[in-house]
Amino acid sequence: MDSVDVFGSLFQVLRSNPRYVLFAHLVLNDMIQLTVSISVHVFSYTLRTIHVFICLLLMLPAIISNMNTPLNLGVMATECFLSVCFPLRYNNICTVKRTCILIGFIWAVSSLSVLPDVFILLATEQQHFFLSRVFCDRDNVFRSSYSKEKRNVSHILFFVLVWFTLFYTYFRVLLTAKAANADATKARSTILLHAFQVLLCMSTYALPFLLQLFRDLFPKQIVSIYFAFFVIIQIFPRFLSPIIYGLRDKTFRKYLSRYCLCVQTKA
Repeated sequence: MDSVDVFGSLFQVLRSNPRYVLFAHLVLNDMIQLTVSISVHVFSYTLRTIHVFICLLLMLPAIISNMNTPLNLGVMATECFLSVCFPLRYNNICTVKRTCILIGFIWAVSSLSVLPDVFILLATEQQHFFLSRVFCDRDNVFRSSYSKEKRNVSHILFFVLVWFTLFYTYFRVLLTAKAANADATKARSTILLHAFQVLLCMSTYALPFLLQLFRDLFPKQIVSIYFAFFVIIQIFPRFLSPIIYGLRDKTFRKYLSRYCLCVQTKA
């Protein structure tokens, strides 16, 4: 089988399985988040300050994609739960069409969570503010105290919902699983990995407090501190997605060995 046939077969698998559609969306969403976030940091460290309207255009997709991640992980945990607890109804409940609709809903919810901040910004700031230059940071653009309070509330609501979903699905799988059920055991491990990545995502929202603490302790090293936290909190969790969910999957490993390593494996 040549590389074109292998790639075509892999593409068909991705299109026909809701689990892989969710995984592909998670990877694509993380790519968007990393691309925009890295661009913001490069501009901030090279130019120091950029115009507010440019910062806003870069920041919105970064915020939305960042909010998408825990929601997508919660949906992936629910898909694992359905595959183990309702195997006979799984194909009727989890379809590619419904999965795509759910992905659109995730983007809508994340977008609606940040739109009030944009409206508040437009209503409270003068035109000259958008033409001024600032260090591109969320608090430097959305300066209203209401925006900061709303952000904290929305983060709490998002993560309470996701954590409830993770705990519920894990314990339902735990109760449903039998000792000899390898699929259930793998599903439990996958849900725990979802929880671990959500925990890493939550560290993003502790970032303002950590930055303030280290800014007070090391005021002359603030640029290095910003960079270190960006790598640890923003980049590192996103690299875990393809490693955790891709390499653990037998289908992905099979096509990876054929397409990338040129090793034939048994179907």
